Amino acid sequence: MFKKILIANRGEIACRVIKTAKRMGIPTVAVYSDADRNALHVKMADEAVHIGPPPAAESYIVIDKIMEAIRSTGADAVHPGYGFLSENRMFAEALEAEGVAFIGPPASAIEQMGDKITSKKIAAEAGVSTVPGHMGLIADAAEAIKISGEIGYPVMLKASAGGGGKGMRIAWSEDEVAEGFQASKNEAASSFGDDRMFIEKFVTQPRHIEIQVLADQHGNAIYLGERECSIQRRNQKVIEEAPSPFLDEATRKAMGEQAVSLAQAVGYTSAGTVEFIVDGERNFYFLEMNTRLQVEHPVTELITGVDLVEQMIRVAAGHPLDLAQSEVTLTGWAIESRLYAEDPYRGFLPSIGRLTRYRPPAEVAAGPLLTTGNWQGDAEAGETAVRNDTGVFEGGEISMYYDPMIAKLCTWGPDRPTALEAMRVALDGFEVEGIGHNLPFLSAVMDHPKFASGDMTTAFIAEEYPDGFDGVDLPDGEKRRIAAAAAAMHRVAEIRRTRVSGRMDNHERHVGSDWVVVMGDEVPWPLIVEGDRGGATIRFEDGARMRVEGDWTPGQSLARMSVDGRPLVLKVGKVPGGFRLRTRGADMKVHVRTPRQAELATLMPAKLPPDTSRMLLCPMPGLVVKIDVEEGQEVQDGQALCTVEAMKMENILRAERKGVVAKINAAPGDSLAVDDVIMEFE
Repeated sequence: MFKKILIANRGEIACRVIKTAKRMGIPTVAVYSDADRNALHVKMADEAVHIGPPPAAESYIVIDKIMEAIRSTGADAVHPGYGFLSENRMFAEALEAEGVAFIGPPASAIEQMGDKITSKKIAAEAGVSTVPGHMGLIADAAEAIKISGEIGYPVMLKASAGGGGKGMRIAWSEDEVAEGFQASKNEAASSFGDDRMFIEKFVTQPRHIEIQVLADQHGNAIYLGERECSIQRRNQKVIEEAPSPFLDEATRKAMGEQAVSLAQAVGYTSAGTVEFIVDGERNFYFLEMNTRLQVEHPVTELITGVDLVEQMIRVAAGHPLDLAQSEVTLTGWAIESRLYAEDPYRGFLPSIGRLTRYRPPAEVAAGPLLTTGNWQGDAEAGETAVRNDTGVFEGGEISMYYDPMIAKLCTWGPDRPTALEAMRVALDGFEVEGIGHNLPFLSAVMDHPKFASGDMTTAFIAEEYPDGFDGVDLPDGEKRRIAAAAAAMHRVAEIRRTRVSGRMDNHERHVGSDWVVVMGDEVPWPLIVEGDRGGATIRFEDGARMRVEGDWTPGQSLARMSVDGRPLVLKVGKVPGGFRLRTRGADMKVHVRTPRQAELATLMPAKLPPDTSRMLLCPMPGLVVKIDVEEGQEVQDGQALCTVEAMKMENILRAERKGVVAKINAAPGDSLAVDDVIMEFE
């Protein structure tokens, strides 16, 4: 076995690899840029080596710097994680020349499968079903338009060396091809150093389902079931689950066997993923092969009990697989939610800054991981599992230089409804403050009828949230439960306040019972709070009663309540006269007032927001790449005004209506903060 493993990556995947290496008794080496000097993966590793400035192009993807770190530490193996150099043939060859093991596939397999054009040709030759498209390289936008017309719209513009949703665009017209082609090339060049593009037919009503394969150096290859990855935004996966709620056993077997055949055709070893697009009739088409560990690998581990990182290390060390296809068992259901530093209320734009609060739910082991001993966390046993793969900590910084992922929250249950409910509760109990994040959106998806039923396609987010995400409007019954909880919590807060002020002598007689709960602009809830030592009974004006119990005390940011015997988890913040309460994707200001206060509150004028309608504000922290207009120029509705790059993604800002540019306050190369004024209009 290896003496020391260097992880050529950062963030949560570096931490994930370190956990397994530690369990196997193998020392680890972390590498870090200036921006990651205090990162979690650096703290977890046995050694750490500085490799350069924050931009990945000057640190994490500079092969010479990684090789220097290997030599200086004496590492005899390298795990690349995903992204960065994980699918770089030259890196694998450099390691081989150095006599250092690459914990991944052979360079030849990376070369053949890492290039999406070549991989599709090989897949077709191997008898794998492929999507119609143009596999040759495309010179410019004019050629892209011509090819797209021949294939038929819609088409997918894809970077040959792409991955993670970068360098990808769906185009429904010639104009979208012309504009998207160059933007995709730019993203591909900055992310991968390779701007080659190809085009394929975009399958409508598609589901994105992938097969996990595992192969050793002795000719053994197996598949470990599938993962459903259809919940995507801008081709970036957001929620994954295993198995798929759509596949039947026959389709699973056919896809798995094709995936294994493809892996064997290129002499693949290690863990890899073969991705397919599946239509409504369960016809499946090869999409690409990822010659690395996938972001969503934990859900496969949760239903199989197989530690994929351990298997990768064993295979790279020359060991044969320790299980056969007939021994692979899929047990229960697992779901993964990707927590991103993206603000869903601002069009999912990247958010950076300090994590002033970061409190994941407690990890709990259950199912296959518990019985096999492959659990990665320090957790107690339970009927459902909770796992959180992360690379951050409270007080740490979310940088603008890297992928915006904060954590991967996973739950396991004996069936899909149980795993789904476990995820809902875990998301409600996940505390993140200081930056914009997508926790509310993840909660909203978990409660969406289509997702709950398993009826979704890769167009789910675009179809169900066409105007973006602006929060969740909870059902009236749930609002009533929250109103009851808020009233009970207010009673506890009032008791504390009167005791601190010295206005009561251990009796609660000075705390009133008549209150009015107001949620934003909702109709007020007049109610009576009847408190006792065990909690409170809430009597509503219509005669309904609710029993509220819990051990929340003022100052706690998380309230785990029971309302009429059903759990209710609330994130709690203080606002004048009430609380800011967040649960199940809803974010509400809930005021608890006396009847007289409630009456007077209706007379207060509403505060109007400032008028920014004649300004183009920067929606996220980023770098100005291009200004498309000039002062004095007339612009039309939808016209491109400028391009801002953030977290390796280019964002085109457009005019919301016709107007004339009065002043431009930014230039290419400028770094902007949120709401900086880029330009003004007459």
